[in-house]
Amino acid sequence: MQDNATEVTAAGIARLAGVGRAAVSNWRRRHADFPKPVGGTETSPSFALAEVEAWLRKQGKLAEVPLRERVWQQLAGHPEGPLTALVHTGCALLLIHERPTVWLDASAGSDARLAAMLPGALEKVLTPRVGGVRGRRGTGVGGASASAGAGARGRAGAGAAAGAGGGVNAAFGRAGVNGVFEQAGVNGPSNPPAVNAGSAPTAVNSGSAATGVNPGPTASGVNSGTAAAGVNSGSAVAGVNSDPVVPGVNPESTAPAANSSPAAPTVNTPPTVHNDSSVHNAPPTHGESTVHNASAVHNRSTVHSTVPGTPAAIADSPSTPTTLGAPTPPQTTPTIPTASLTPTTPTTPTTPPTPALTTPTGPQLLPSVPLLRGAAELAAEIGARQTFEFLLGRHLDANPRQYTLTPAELAGLMADLAGPARTVLDPACGTGALLRAVDPRPGQELYAQDSAPELAALSALRLALHSRATVRAAVGDTLRADAHPGLQADAVLCHPPFNERNWGHDELAYDPRWEYGFPARTESELAWVQHALARLTDGGTAVLLMPPAAASRRSGRRIRADLLRRGALRAVVALPVGAAPPYNIPLHLWVLRRPDRTPAAPEVLLVDTGRFAGETRGGPDWEAVREAVLDAWRAFAREGRLAERPGLARSVPVIELLDDDVDLAPARHLPPAAVADGAEQLTRVRERLGETLRLTADLTPPPADPAPAARWTLTTVGELARGGALVMRTGGNGGHARVPVLTDHDVLAGTAPSGALPESEEEAVLTEPGDVVVPVLGGGAVARVIDGATGGAALGRNLVLLRPDRTALDPWFLAGFLRGTANNRQASSYASTATRLDVRRLHLPRLPLEEQRRYGARFRALDEFERALRHASRLGEQLVRGMYDGLTDGTVAPD
Repeated sequence: MQDNATEVTAAGIARLAGVGRAAVSNWRRRHADFPKPVGGTETSPSFALAEVEAWLRKQGKLAEVPLRERVWQQLAGHPEGPLTALVHTGCALLLIHERPTVWLDASAGSDARLAAMLPGALEKVLTPRVGGVRGRRGTGVGGASASAGAGARGRAGAGAAAGAGGGVNAAFGRAGVNGVFEQAGVNGPSNPPAVNAGSAPTAVNSGSAATGVNPGPTASGVNSGTAAAGVNSGSAVAGVNSDPVVPGVNPESTAPAANSSPAAPTVNTPPTVHNDSSVHNAPPTHGESTVHNASAVHNRSTVHSTVPGTPAAIADSPSTPTTLGAPTPPQTTPTIPTASLTPTTPTTPTTPPTPALTTPTGPQLLPSVPLLRGAAELAAEIGARQTFEFLLGRHLDANPRQYTLTPAELAGLMADLAGPARTVLDPACGTGALLRAVDPRPGQELYAQDSAPELAALSALRLALHSRATVRAAVGDTLRADAHPGLQADAVLCHPPFNERNWGHDELAYDPRWEYGFPARTESELAWVQHALARLTDGGTAVLLMPPAAASRRSGRRIRADLLRRGALRAVVALPVGAAPPYNIPLHLWVLRRPDRTPAAPEVLLVDTGRFAGETRGGPDWEAVREAVLDAWRAFAREGRLAERPGLARSVPVIELLDDDVDLAPARHLPPAAVADGAEQLTRVRERLGETLRLTADLTPPPADPAPAARWTLTTVGELARGGALVMRTGGNGGHARVPVLTDHDVLAGTAPSGALPESEEEAVLTEPGDVVVPVLGGGAVARVIDGATGGAALGRNLVLLRPDRTALDPWFLAGFLRGTANNRQASSYASTATRLDVRRLHLPRLPLEEQRRYGARFRALDEFERALRHASRLGEQLVRGMYDGLTDGTVAPD
């Protein structure tokens, strides 16, 4: 029944049936029995997945939905949204990974039984793996809440058990969570007896005639006076739902704390710093933004933002952080990780941190049960970890504008710069890419925080599935509400938000983290730098991805100067253009260490890897970047200085940088590469250019002999494919392992494979020598024959591969005729701003194989001539640029 709740769009139907979206539109028009839309919009309707599958099978258009596609469509069409579905799936996959027999037992019965048994089973897995997580009845990450409304301080009429409100033992369909749930209690026979589970249970916090919290001693409420037998009656009795460490949740200044000992101190009373309503009750400016980090959505203030299913009373409360998709009951205090209890000077408001993960309840999990069963089936084939990575990667690829991801290569470089560490923190974790790149160690602890609840939850699950480390993840704005204030980490990795104005400048003026100076409103990145240093142990290393402006803005020069004087800033690495979003800017890496002593004559390492930028959109040469940066950093770390490497790296005495600007941009302090061997290098380039020009002259085609226009019998690529003379494949899928990817830009420019595709379980299309590759965008008449050097590369997006049968078609003959200008013009579509080539409509003549080879030999000679011209052009540009640089920097004499 729940399968009917899963919806699929027209694009999903096309993927299921292996056709284009136009075919789905035709089916809707031509077949009266095609399923009717059940959701979406008029222009983008959605359909019930079960109805679509049944119709496709009836029409003979679908034998069976591939398991991967079925699971993905169930996740994408989940009634509560894909993020909720991902969290539920991740929880189930972690259970499968850790305790497969428990899953097998729970999944053996009905959907209702599975949903009822899962919370208890998940609790036993999440608590040890995601440090300190406590399941909270009535709330869960990514699920709909069982409660309809609950006040933050237990006000009459809005308390945990008020009327239709849902609290700890609130009603779910008029049945308590600890009561009947489709004839199976959530805390059924396998669990301890439910609290308040009498034959006629009394509502929590309410007596027979009382409506307030903590009624008089004559009431029979749970939190009654000392003369009653309530659970939280006497001072010596532990309160239900009260945290043993942080008692009392946000009581009024004149009222005793709800569900806590009368003598216990309260949290976030009015005198608490930064607890005024102007700070925490205002609508968050960036609460709904999820941009600026795959590694991070950037800790924007979403702690009090309204999430679907969150009552307004909770969303507006200054003291009730929310978790993904469900409100937090006002009497449940989240568990604080042990490390955060270390005595320290508080740096942020003392609101208890919100755990990234809470155990979903049975009602929340029920709509996800078909998805969880499918994910378990897929995990049996490829593994739980791979299943979660596949679904998460598919979601990120389907929503590229919602997330700014940290590339895996960059994450690995940052982790290597930080070095081996037992305790690692990412205060803007996003999807956990940086912590996932950390080398595992015994007893390792990974700490994470993000302002987006859904990303913090996904990070916790991803890291728990990836390694055996203890994961301590929390939700909250790190700068305003640090969840790990007492942490002293061995390493901090961070991709913070760039150019943030609303980072807490006004509220945090006297924060003790600003050890190197109070950051200006426009210097949010320097606030993150100082936060990272404050969370390091002495001698610990932090690596942050920074915008290049942070190295030179005048508003930050005093903080930069103090970082230099005290030896905290150890290196600045300029990355090539295209290393990470935004791809048009050469971002920087800052390597910092918390100084245990001030060096006598400190120096700073400056590295510029701009020379390794890729010529196409495939990104930089990561292997070269990694080798250059790590080699320079390790030599500098050993000796405290580095011999000059012209154009690449040098260590600069701090005193040279302490001028009026304190400009740390590496390009401004590194000599150009031509200084070392300027004239000799230019001589070698000139010699290579001369050789190439001579080769080009030899390859110049002979004069064309006139001939009458030929009248051939033509065929099309589509006809040849249907007849078996060639095979057509389209690119764009990732593969099991990372291999070089041939992009459309590589084909157009005639360069080597330079791209990358996300690693996935889908099969990549690998090229073979003799294949013909044709780009479908750009409007150019281009076709490339794959040679031995390019063979084995994966086929990238917007490319079509033609694999001819050598007994029927010559590859060079095929490629040559496909490049005809008139041929491309008649096969191109001009319906949009981008010209798209329909490869099936391209013509070529029907000729005997021997005649094809004669044409193929001529086409091959033209291709060699074209390659020589391109090589000569690149050498010429290099020579001209080198001459200009040499003449202007004095390394080349004018005569």
